[in-house]
Amino acid sequence: MPETGIGATLYGGIEGGGTKFVCAVGRSAVEIVDSASIPTTEPRATLAECVRFLASAQDRHGPIAAIGFSCFGPLELRREAKNYGCVLSTPKPGWSRANVLEPLQSAFDVPLAFDTDVAAAALAEWRLGAGQGFGSLAYVTVGTGIGGAVVPTDFVSGRLMHAEMGHIPVRRDPRDPDFAGVCPFHGDCLEGLASGPAIVERWGRPLDALPAVHPGPSIVAGYLGQMAASIALMHCVERIVFGGGVMSHPAMHALVREAAARYLNAYIEVLEDNVTDYICAPALGNRAGIAGALLLAQSEHALRGASEA
Repeated sequence: MPETGIGATLYGGIEGGGTKFVCAVGRSAVEIVDSASIPTTEPRATLAECVRFLASAQDRHGPIAAIGFSCFGPLELRREAKNYGCVLSTPKPGWSRANVLEPLQSAFDVPLAFDTDVAAAALAEWRLGAGQGFGSLAYVTVGTGIGGAVVPTDFVSGRLMHAEMGHIPVRRDPRDPDFAGVCPFHGDCLEGLASGPAIVERWGRPLDALPAVHPGPSIVAGYLGQMAASIALMHCVERIVFGGGVMSHPAMHALVREAAARYLNAYIEVLEDNVTDYICAPALGNRAGIAGALLLAQSEHALRGASEA
């Protein structure tokens, strides 16, 4: 059981997103005692605000034992790499090659856990949310970018990099033949066609601001349904959770389920009558990312303690 109450160990968490960084201090992933939201600007200024929040939180609540940092990517996660802790080639202007871990390492002499934002959210939903009781789960976030992660993962060491599910190619919808896509690397990959910026670039407004009869939600859901079908076929997870701002459209989860079922075409028999439960919304809502960051901090603290015992 996690520690709770006065005197319990405190953990710091940062969820780094394309539009905002969420920072928190908590006694566990569910017992948060302080938090802040910081707009994502350029790397140095954004990370400086995160450091200021955590330092101030320590003054108010006591020392932080470990920090978990989950960030949008792609990221260099290999600890032995010279550029460990850096953002790699990203569509986010100004963030490619930024070392986002170094400001925290310089400011805090505590264990630091580092992973992608979607991997942390997947961990939180698996342990605390929609994945409780299931042996495996995939989490997909659809917002400024599109990312996906599977838990548990067998790729503990030796991996080239983390999964980048948002950049897989998809079949074009016949109703959407001319949009070039917004991904600067691949054009009309999944992220290039179905992310929040792609939707606004194509139709001038987000999904929930489109007219009721507009084909946009169905088109986007078709691309995301292909993603869900691919995850089911490649990873055989027991549940897929779709979160992020684009998924806040009230019809989106149902449309994604319909599209996934259409692409699978009854090939996975166990899902024929179970797709509604199989593809679902996050049980933790928008708290999955920061809860995952705090779980990373707890795990890193426990690992360090075990290694030093």
